[in-house]
Amino acid sequence: MQNHLTQRLDLLQTFVRIVEAGSLSAAAAQLRTTQPTVSRRLQALERSLGLRLLQRSTHAMKLTEDGQRCYEHARELLARWERFGEELRGPADEPEGHLRIQAPHAFGQVLLMAPLVAFLRRHPRVTVEWLLNDRTPNFMAEDIDCAIQVGEVSDAALVAIRMWEVPRIVAAAPALMHGRALPQHPSELAELPWLALHTFYRHELVLTPVAGGEPYRLAMRPRMSTDSLFAMRTAALMGLGACAASAWTLADDVREGRLLHLAPQWQTAPLPVNLIYPPSRFPPLRLRRFIEAMRHAMPAAMDGLAFTAAAAAA
Repeated sequence: MQNHLTQRLDLLQTFVRIVEAGSLSAAAAQLRTTQPTVSRRLQALERSLGLRLLQRSTHAMKLTEDGQRCYEHARELLARWERFGEELRGPADEPEGHLRIQAPHAFGQVLLMAPLVAFLRRHPRVTVEWLLNDRTPNFMAEDIDCAIQVGEVSDAALVAIRMWEVPRIVAAAPALMHGRALPQHPSELAELPWLALHTFYRHELVLTPVAGGEPYRLAMRPRMSTDSLFAMRTAALMGLGACAASAWTLADDVREGRLLHLAPQWQTAPLPVNLIYPPSRFPPLRLRRFIEAMRHAMPAAMDGLAFTAAAAAA
């Protein structure tokens, strides 16, 4: 009976993965098996239920009405089954399994590595695939458990936990400012060549006085735009243009004179940092533990950023 139940759960898990991955081949890759195996499991599930779950053609795959109902119930059943096992094992149970987590390139390479390593050391039976990408993931198609995102969350269907905010400063290399007065007002920044981080700004930057007051909209035609924070920093250090970037990436350069903090009494809006994931009534223990770890670790990391920003402004 136990083997029969396990087999049924495996068939349901494969079906859910097919639907969420979008194809049999993508599901096979995620399950680390072959497409024929996935196809046989789907056929076995359809036979056992006496229902047609998917309509397949050469170029498309579509859920039948029965398939849609099966998918919704299967997702909830699998989540309940995992939660049931966790509750039986008790609150001291050690999480296990695999997590696929997406993080921004710069954050994921530097600021989040210490919290990630601490989490993995604390939970030795959990493995993590750490994917660095600055876009919002397709959670189902890419089999992503959660993502850490810098910037506002546009998809209202996602669960979004606000972690902190990242301050930004405007800076440029001394070579770029040679023969120019150091800008104190945003209007003076318009004369400079600019670099843009097009994930957050392309042709306009809004700055507000630190002491409060009306915002100033700075129009620009960037010499270079990029989606890489590190690439923009490198271009700024080489004197190609001014930039607005996360304070933590530029503060050491400002402190050591490689970059100059421009219009220090003005600031761009800080960027929110959110942990996002698809809604689920029964998220697995390993995901809940990771979220808890990030909620505790992120404020400490961001407090360091606030100090860094103040140091850069000094």
